Amino acid sequence: MRILVVEDEKKVASFIKKGLEEEFFIVDVAYNGKEGLDLASTEEYDLIILDIMIPFIDGVTLTKELRKRKIITPILLLTVKDSVSDKVEGLDAGADDYLTKPFAFEELTARIRALLRRRENLMSNILTAADLKLDLVTHKVYRNEKEIILTPKEFSILEYLLRNKNKIVSRTKLIEHVYDYHFDTDTNVIDVYINKLRNKIDQGFNKKLIHTIRGVGYIIKED
Repeated sequence: MRILVVEDEKKVASFIKKGLEEEFFIVDVAYNGKEGLDLASTEEYDLIILDIMIPFIDGVTLTKELRKRKIITPILLLTVKDSVSDKVEGLDAGADDYLTKPFAFEELTARIRALLRRRENLMSNILTAADLKLDLVTHKVYRNEKEIILTPKEFSILEYLLRNKNKIVSRTKLIEHVYDYHFDTDTNVIDVYINKLRNKIDQGFNKKLIHTIRGVGYIIKED
């Protein structure tokens, strides 16, 4: 899944980005409110982590502007301010959660998972298609109860395909969700990863789950 981090302290931003990437998230970073607004308005994200004290446009004002633009992406506010009135102001502006600095990274990831579950109304951390299972918490994948070892990029691609099960997903959409916005969309790297996934997911099984829709994209079909 793809997350936007808006944080002007570069060390903090780097810490969050590195940690989330280790948790198999794709992360873009903006260092001020204006850049954050531009990215959040033009790119598709599953979650926005937003520091309140940022240049040009502060986090609360940015949250209000995003909601005004009908952008419903969950927003998690980060700030050193810990008074009840500060939290109320952020939540009333349209934020979904609030975390005070300094914070434990484990708490940050737990809050992220909770927000993502709430957004998609998931009752489980398991995505499935036929006998294929993907665990969003342990990052493990099984086919017919046999564990399949995937790289982080392979996991991210498979996760997005499973979230869109029985729907065609274009190469462009896959690139947007597994790479940052600087990535060259003309590359054939997605096709390479799909072939690797097929070899791991479908090889040796009678029922093939990953299908190519020529000239359009890919689909996981369980019917």
